[in-house]
Amino acid sequence: MKKLCLLMLLMPALAMAQSIPTNQNLFDTIPFIPDHTVERLKVFATQPVKQGGTIFLGDSITEMGDWGKATGDSTVLNRGIGGDITYGVLKRLDDVINRQPKKLFILLGINDIGKDIPDAVIAYNYFRIISRVHAKSSGTQIYVQSILPVDPTHARFPQHYDKGRHVAQVNNLLKAKARELNFTYVNIAQLFTDKRGLLKPEYTIEGLHLNAKAYMVWAAYLKKLKYL
Repeated sequence: MKKLCLLMLLMPALAMAQSIPTNQNLFDTIPFIPDHTVERLKVFATQPVKQGGTIFLGDSITEMGDWGKATGDSTVLNRGIGGDITYGVLKRLDDVINRQPKKLFILLGINDIGKDIPDAVIAYNYFRIISRVHAKSSGTQIYVQSILPVDPTHARFPQHYDKGRHVAQVNNLLKAKARELNFTYVNIAQLFTDKRGLLKPEYTIEGLHLNAKAYMVWAAYLKKLKYL
């Protein structure tokens, strides 16, 4: 019964996501990408193109992770850019595809939500990312990690606060498409969510970003599931 109710709730958003292809450039020309992107892309361009490794792709939550230390693998590439959104990743996805990674871990969406991009549009952009990787790097295993909650008791990032329902909705949309689009959905949010549904204080710096302890917990969970 619960599954049926959830499906009924998701149907309108899923229908919207499926209707977007005719307007897929709706937001593409809006300059959401921050200046920080330019500097990060310069760093990426200096790194040799080696195929078959592991890449973590996302925004500042990914960028701030020391993935070599957390995973115990110094070859892991960090493709996080602070402030980035799903549209930004679509524009820079070739850097990932050219490396033909064996495993790709994606975490995006909180900045999209902060900019009030519709939930179904965020999910659809994810689907575009996933489809492009599958089409051009067919050997890549894709892991979509759930968007994390925030803690609005902090005051530094008000644009991200009080939008928990959108975090849950986008996560539900992603999870619902995992089998159809051939990716693994990983619920990492459960690791960092307290009884209030907020980001646990012991894992955050200021209600949005994670501390070093959180990254170790995150990587350990991926290892436990044998994804790393």
